[in-house]
Amino acid sequence: MVFAKSFVQFQSCIKDLIETPVVRTMNNFTQHSLVTTLEHCLFVSYVSFLICKFLGLNYYAAARGGLLHDLFLYDWHDGHRDRRFHGFTHPKTALMNATMHFNLSHMEQDIIKKHMWPLTLVFPRYRESYVVSLADKICCVLEVLGLYRLVWIRRIMLLHSKFSEVPAPLKSV
Repeated sequence: MVFAKSFVQFQSCIKDLIETPVVRTMNNFTQHSLVTTLEHCLFVSYVSFLICKFLGLNYYAAARGGLLHDLFLYDWHDGHRDRRFHGFTHPKTALMNATMHFNLSHMEQDIIKKHMWPLTLVFPRYRESYVVSLADKICCVLEVLGLYRLVWIRRIMLLHSKFSEVPAPLKSV
C-alpha cells in the first residue's frame, strides 16, 4: 500500500512531462546496454524521488529533473566526432532542450545541468541535485551490469496505463 501511494505521488510529479512527444522521443535512443534513454531517465527519476522523499527533500523537483536530465536527443554511441566529450557536454544540451519545451524551476535546471558532477566540475547548488547525480550513477551501474532487470524498470512502467503506452525498447544489435 505504501509503495502504491508513493508511486501515485511519483506519477503526479512527472505526468505533464511523460506524456509529451519530446520526452517520449528518448525511447528511440539506447542509453546503457539494452536500456533506452527514456527507461534510464525514468529509473533515475523514481530512485531520486524515493531518496528525496525519504530525506524530506523536494521530491517533486528531483523526479522532474531526473526525468529530464538526459534530454539530449541523439545517439551518443554513433561515433560522431562531436560526441567524444558527451559525458562533459550533454548536461548543457539536455538543459537547453528541457528549457525549450518546459517551464522549469531553478532547482530543476540545476539538477539537469549538474547531474554529471564531478565531471562538470561546478558543484551542484541543491541537495536534490546531489541526489539525482548519485541516483544517475547507481542506475547506470545497475543497467550496465544488467541488474536493472532485478530492480524495476518494466514492472514499474507497467503499473500505470500511461506508462504501458511507452513503446518497447530498442533491440540490441
